Amino acid sequence: MFIINQEIVDLTSEKLRKRFGEAILAEEVQMDMPVYTVKKEIIADLLRFLYDDETLKYRFLTTLCGIHYPDSKEPFGVIYHLHSLENNQRIRIKTFTTLEDITIPSATSVFAGANWMERETYDFYGILFSGHPNLKRILNVDSMDYFPMRKEYPLEDGTREDKKDEFFGR
Repeated sequence: MFIINQEIVDLTSEKLRKRFGEAILAEEVQMDMPVYTVKKEIIADLLRFLYDDETLKYRFLTTLCGIHYPDSKEPFGVIYHLHSLENNQRIRIKTFTTLEDITIPSATSVFAGANWMERETYDFYGILFSGHPNLKRILNVDSMDYFPMRKEYPLEDGTREDKKDEFFGR
């Protein structure tokens, strides 16, 4: 289990609240990691701030991935995991959007490694990253007209006759 550096976490929270105010929607600790939920409009500025800050030094993007909560008001989101190697502290940043406005600012201007992670997120969830230098599919074929990780499809094939609901407690 990762040990939280409480001094750095408190300093991170204080600096984020001071710099971004109401755009920080929530902050909590989940398991062993501080988690910040932010408005999507500030994500690129927030990542740049965390990278440039000489005390915090969150300069390693370990993960960028999409999520889909179909029953939510803002069902699509992106999660960023950042690591400050010098302070030995990790944080998670989450931001959400709707299908009608499924665009989130790109993190490639801060982290070059975000390029392929954003392409993968687009490929599987259809989330568009404004400012991305080459946003196109990376793992699926270009002619694919859907996004396979979206929870828009039934889990079972309703036409199968060999499955009887009573066998599955339904």
